[in-house]
This record gives sequence, structure tokens and C-alpha cells, in this order.
Amino acid sequence: MNGNSSSLDSSTFNRLRRLYIIALSAIAFSIIVSQFIIRNFLKDQQDDSTVINVAGRQRMLSQKLSKEVLLLTNTSIVSERKALKDTLKSTLQLWQTSHKALLEGDASLNLSGRNSSAVLLKFSDLEQPYTVISEAAKSLIGVLDSNPEVSKEKLLPYMNKVIANEQQFLIKMDDIVNQYDFETNQKVKLLQHWELALTVFTLILLLAEFFFIFKPTARMVMQIINKLMVSEQKAINTAHEADRLREENEKSVKELRVLSQAMDKTLLFARVTSEGHILHIGSKFSRLFNFSNSSNGQTFSEILSQDKKQQEYLEHLLKAYHKSGWQGEIKAETKAGNMLWLEMYMVPVQLKQEQFELIIIASDITDKKQAQLEVETLTRESYEERMNQQKIISSKIIENQEKEQNRIAKDIHDGIGQMLTGLKYNLESINLDNIEKASKKVEDLKGLAASIIQGVRAATFNLTPPELSDYGIVPALTKLTQELSKLTGKKIVLHNTSNFNKRLDNLVEINIYRITQEAINNAIKYADSTYILITISHSEHILSVVIDDDGKGFDVNQPKNVRTGDGGMGMTFMKERINYINGRLFLSSSPETGTRITLNIPI
Repeated sequence: MNGNSSSLDSSTFNRLRRLYIIALSAIAFSIIVSQFIIRNFLKDQQDDSTVINVAGRQRMLSQKLSKEVLLLTNTSIVSERKALKDTLKSTLQLWQTSHKALLEGDASLNLSGRNSSAVLLKFSDLEQPYTVISEAAKSLIGVLDSNPEVSKEKLLPYMNKVIANEQQFLIKMDDIVNQYDFETNQKVKLLQHWELALTVFTLILLLAEFFFIFKPTARMVMQIINKLMVSEQKAINTAHEADRLREENEKSVKELRVLSQAMDKTLLFARVTSEGHILHIGSKFSRLFNFSNSSNGQTFSEILSQDKKQQEYLEHLLKAYHKSGWQGEIKAETKAGNMLWLEMYMVPVQLKQEQFELIIIASDITDKKQAQLEVETLTRESYEERMNQQKIISSKIIENQEKEQNRIAKDIHDGIGQMLTGLKYNLESINLDNIEKASKKVEDLKGLAASIIQGVRAATFNLTPPELSDYGIVPALTKLTQELSKLTGKKIVLHNTSNFNKRLDNLVEINIYRITQEAINNAIKYADSTYILITISHSEHILSVVIDDDGKGFDVNQPKNVRTGDGGMGMTFMKERINYINGRLFLSSSPETGTRITLNIPI
């Protein structure tokens, strides 16, 4: 749009906005006025309903008062007279209060006291019977107050006055109630007129807004929407054009990127036939392999390597992949004897049908390849070192097994065997004819048998205990600590803090037992400890075994050399066992605090 149309649209919009504000203000004003009128009417209606209720109650109270006067006059019983007199007094008081409230208003009764002239005129006509009844009732109450036993004849004049004026009071009170009802109906009719007037005003206002505000506004909005749609279409066309330009730009960028990559890779490039004859070779290639244009007759494979097998391999690649292309690593050799590694790309280019040439693009990756070979060498050496260490560990395991077997054989031969031989000779030498000597010899044989049992226990103690296979790891460790404590005289205590009693896999239990046994033996043999504590606890997924001792400890940062098998094998075996069952071993030790070994095993 030009400047004039923009200014016109702006002025039109401002004019419509002002009219719209005026219309909304008019509607708001009509709503406020209607609310004010309705609220005032509702308040008056509430007052009128209270007035009508109280006026109607006056009729009932007058009848009640007449009835109580009649009953009071006709009874001579003093107690009944007193009760009826009190009732009459309260009725009279409520009747007088209500009458005064209707005329003058009373906040406690929600009566405003605003009466029309017609109502006041009717109240003036009501004053005479009201006064007579009121005075007669008060006089009657006064006589009874002074003398409750007064005769009926003295009360009859007051009763007659009340009865005589009751009908007149009721008739005039009905007129007052009817007048109140009439005035209330008049107010309702007035409210209906106001409501109708406000409704007509609101409809006229809405109609005016429709023709002078909403309709022009809708027209202007439609014009703006049409302009926006035109602008949107222009924007879509512009976006399509921008997308086309972007795609062309991306295509150009890709071509430039390919060209840039080709330029990067042409640091070493050549053009050769599928037979390996050189068509062109780059300057970088020429300098690297000392090739000159005078070197006619040399093939590409002869330039890259002096080795016949390598040359045959390169010629095979050129022939096999002259149509499909090839990418890989090639080992090359310069004329000076320097070994190179090239990452080579063979890109086929079809000149004519069944006639191809190859573009060779290569990059020097010698440093990268040497680093890779060094890593492979180090990995192989590490693997060999690991295997050698494993062989040492295996030999130590076999050696320990042989030592254990020799120990058991020696214990059985030197100890148990000799004791069994002595037992045999002693049994054969028993003379049953001499009961006293026979009894003494039997007692000696009992001691010898006990020594044999102790020797068997000592010889077989390091074997797998039956408690481990029968009851599990906790009973087996309990038995281990008890037996070692008896044999060594040291205080060895086990605490199962979480009451662990589950069975684990057989290999897991055996390895936990052997690691704990090795840790306790180390504490006994090398740490000079006097107190060893084994603590067992567990969570949902982890079993923890902690072995603490109060020995002299050692420096965990200076482990003994296990590569040659010299010392430190106990800790190595423990680590091998814990790794075998996928557990973890933590070690802490110092001369001040002793040694702690913690085993965490998944369960």
C-alpha cells in the first residue's frame, strides 16, 4: 500500500476504535444503571416482604391476645392465672413492639419505617382499637399483679373491651396488609417498565453497534485478511525462490567441497592406464619417488616398489579394479630404500566404450602406520608378558599343590602313621588276665586315639571343609576361625552383622573361603597380629567380607615382584580368585593401623 491509503486506513481504524469505545461505554453504563435499579428494588422488595410478614403477624397476635384474655378471665385457679398472665404480658409486649416498628422502623426487625401516606392514614384509623385493646390488656395485667385471686366479675370489663375492639382491629389491619401488598405490586410493575426500557435501549445500542461499528470493522478486517493472503502468497513464492537458490547454493558448495577434497588429495596423484603405464604424474609424486619424465618405459608399480611381489600385487590391483575403482593401503619403497605407507584411491574414468584410465590419488600415512604397528607390537608384548605371568602363577599353584600333598603325606607318615603303629602294638600287648594293667593300658590308648584325631584334624585342616559343601560359606568360615584360633592361640573372631545365610554357587563359595583363609594365614604368619576380625555383611546385590588384623602392616605401594615368582604370590592368588568370580578386592595397610582386606562379591 502507498502512503495515502495507509494514512486513510489508519484514520478509519482510529474512528472505528473511538466508536467502539463509545459503544462499549454505553453498554457498560446501561449495565451499571440496570444493576443499580435492580439492587435498589431487591432491597425494597426485601423490606416489603418483612413489612408484610410483620403486619400479618399483628393480626395473629391480636387474636392470640384476645384468646389469652378470655382464658385468663374464665379461670379462677391462681397458678393458671399466673401462667396465663405471663404469656399475655409477653404477647402484649411483642404486639406493641411490632406495631411501633411498622410505624417508626426497627433495625432488629429489618424494618425501615418508610410508609406511604396511604399506609399512614390507615394506621391513624387503626390507632383507636389498638389503644383500647392495649390499655385494657395492661389494666387487666395490673389488676392480676396486685391481686391474683381477684374475682371474675372484676375482670369482665377489660375482657369485654378487648373482645369488642378485636374485630375492628383485624379489619383495619387487613386493609394495611393489602395496602402493603398493593404498593409492592406497583414497585414490581415499575421494575418491569425499567427492565423493558433497558432491554430496548440495549437492543438499539447493539443494533447501532452492528451497523456502525461491527459491520465496517468486519469489512475492514476482510480487506486486511485479503491483503495478508496476497502477502502470504508473495512470501510463499519468495520462499520457494529462496529454497531453489539455497539448493543451487548447496549444490555449488558440494561441488566446491568435492573439488577441495580432490585438490587436497592431489598432493600425490597420477593418471595411469589399466596396464599400469603412466600417462601423467604429479610433481609431489615425482619428487617423493625421484621420477622424471626421462624415465620412459617405467610402469606405475615399478615406481612405487623395488620388490617384485609388491609390483605384481600393484599390477593385479590395476587390472582387477580398473572399472570399479579401489581404495586401500599400499606399502611402497623409494629408490633410496625408504619404506613408505600410502593410502591410495583408484578412480576409474571411462574415455570410450571398454576404454578406461585410472586417476591415482594417494596420501602419505607412514607416521600413522608406524604408530599403529608400534601399538600392535606393544599389545603383543603385553599379551606375552601376561601369558608369562600366568605361567608363573600356574607353576606356583602346581608347586603349592605339591607342597600341600607332601605336607599331608609327611603329617600322616610321621605323626598319624607312627601313632597308629603304637596303637596297634599297645592293643596287641593288652593282657586281659591282668585287669588292672589292662585298664591302665586302655586309658593310655584313649589318650593316643585323641592325639591321632587331633593329628588328622591338623593334617586335613587346609582341605575343603565339609561345612562349606553342606551348609555354605558362613558356617565354613565360622569353623575356620574357631579351628585356627584353637591351633594358633590367637583371638580370631567372625561377625555376621547382616545375618547372611544364603547359599552361593559352589565355585564362588570355594574362592571366598580360600581368599579368606589366605588372608588369615598371612596375618598369622607375616603380620605378627594378635587379633583378627572377619566381618560379613550384605545388601541386595553385594556380599562383603572384611578381614582386619592388628599386625605390623606393610607398604601397599611397593608390592613384591611377581613377574619372576619371587614373593607376593599370596596376594596374586587372592586377586586371581576374586577376578574369577567377578568380585573386587580392596587392600589398605599401614604399620599404625594394621591391614584391612575387603572383598565385594556380586550375589
